[in-house]
Amino acid sequence: MPLGDRTMTYNSRLATELGKWAECEGKGDAYHSAVFRAYYVAGTNIAEPGELVALAEAAGLPGSGAAEVLRTRAFRDAVDADWDLAAQLGITAVPTFLLDGWAVVGAQPYETLEKLLLDNGVKRRT
Repeated sequence: MPLGDRTMTYNSRLATELGKWAECEGKGDAYHSAVFRAYYVAGTNIAEPGELVALAEAAGLPGSGAAEVLRTRAFRDAVDADWDLAAQLGITAVPTFLLDGWAVVGAQPYETLEKLLLDNGVKRRT
């Protein structure tokens, strides 16, 4: 994915909660892809509910359902549980790639991820 020149960092909490809903609806991959592109390429403010509803619709989800999930914060507890698990695993940044006791943190070039898969040249987590 080509990265854009973002000048702002936006809170991704609501986007994450909506992502849990999208996963339950079988549209998680499409939604996450739309959000990543919007944020990392276009610099979209993914803290804005209206932007998130539009991204959900672009991923094939009903806008009214997305708006309701955001209004009620229906997936707050599920995301809290995910974040608790991440903390237990020592994950402090997004993205973090974990595989069989190895970790790579941050956006990485293809070659680094390839090394992760091959167990070659990536520092082992402690």
